[in-house]
Amino acid sequence: MKSIRTLLTLLMAGAIGLFHAQAFAQTIKIGVINTYSGPNASLGDIMDKGMKLYMKQNEKRLPPGVKIELVIRDDGGANPDKAKQLAQELIVRDKVQILTGLIWTPNAAAIAPLATEAKLPVVIMNAGTSSITTMSPYFARVSFTLWQSSFPTGTWAAKKYKRAYIAVSDFGPGIDAENAFEKAFRDGGGEIVGKVRIPLANPDFVPFIQRAKDAKPEVLFAFIPAGPQATQIMKAYNDLGLAKSGVKFIGPGDLTPDDELPNMGDAPLGVYTVHHYSAASTRPANKSFIAAWKKEYGEKSTPSFMSVGAWDGMDAIYQLIIDQKGKIDGDQSMISLRGYKNANSPRGPISIDPLTRDIVQNEYLREVRKVGGKLANVEIETVATAIKDPWKEINKK
Repeated sequence: MKSIRTLLTLLMAGAIGLFHAQAFAQTIKIGVINTYSGPNASLGDIMDKGMKLYMKQNEKRLPPGVKIELVIRDDGGANPDKAKQLAQELIVRDKVQILTGLIWTPNAAAIAPLATEAKLPVVIMNAGTSSITTMSPYFARVSFTLWQSSFPTGTWAAKKYKRAYIAVSDFGPGIDAENAFEKAFRDGGGEIVGKVRIPLANPDFVPFIQRAKDAKPEVLFAFIPAGPQATQIMKAYNDLGLAKSGVKFIGPGDLTPDDELPNMGDAPLGVYTVHHYSAASTRPANKSFIAAWKKEYGEKSTPSFMSVGAWDGMDAIYQLIIDQKGKIDGDQSMISLRGYKNANSPRGPISIDPLTRDIVQNEYLREVRKVGGKLANVEIETVATAIKDPWKEINKK
């Protein structure tokens, strides 16, 4: 009898332990809308790697018993109807508690009403049009705005050049880049001798860059989505001989993304960009990030600013989970995000502006140089420290 009672006691203790483990175990479902197919699939891949590397490196930061499940969906590119459909399914069917990813401005804009209605926190890891965070009180952005990089570019360029031509992709971020650069360049005494907007889908850059050459500017400012298009526009600039004719090429960091530099030959040598991140940075946090990246994905793999946007996005998500001890509430999540700070991001110190829910960060002037026989975006100076989105600052009511 004694042995039977002992066995029953052990079984009951095990059952109670199992009950408590199940009671305190919790899986937080994070919906990811990203680009995994189509001509810009490389952008989704590099962002996906950043998210998953962060999760692998920081699993122990989560509260006890809390697990994360990524529910991943492919938007195929800039496709707002598809993005809206995916967001609806993630919210209604998959019951996600957080949304993230979002490379493209039109896709982010399409899901804004859904996030507001569901009171669902959305951490934007890339889409860079300034107005995005005004579309929903449940949006917070950890990436960048094009005004943050393009406005300081215009200020810097006006000190060196008098005549500029502007070429941008014809969608929200491109229009922001155009407006920001033009305002700063004109304010600095420069003249815009021409500008053109290039179709986003399947562009042939040659005729547009030829127009720029014909206008005989001192400098060409351009924005295109980072990825294969950056290599294509760099090839057009090189093949049409703009560098030989004395036209300098400048822009935000999308023009010379770190992961695309190996595909560009020597064409980008000497190109100046202003951006918030470079894989070549010697900041200790970035050196650690690069070492972890190379260990996980191989020595030939290089992260980009989109990888860092994903890394920092996951850091912000982990922080809101920690702040709420794993019990996710939409409004409490936004309180956490509005107070988010990280002094040791690979890009340098960052925070979220509590008023606009937008990123605050440094912007660096970079030049493409050869380092150890390979092209690199070498940071020369910090041209803006802890800069808020200039568009929002200029348009304050």
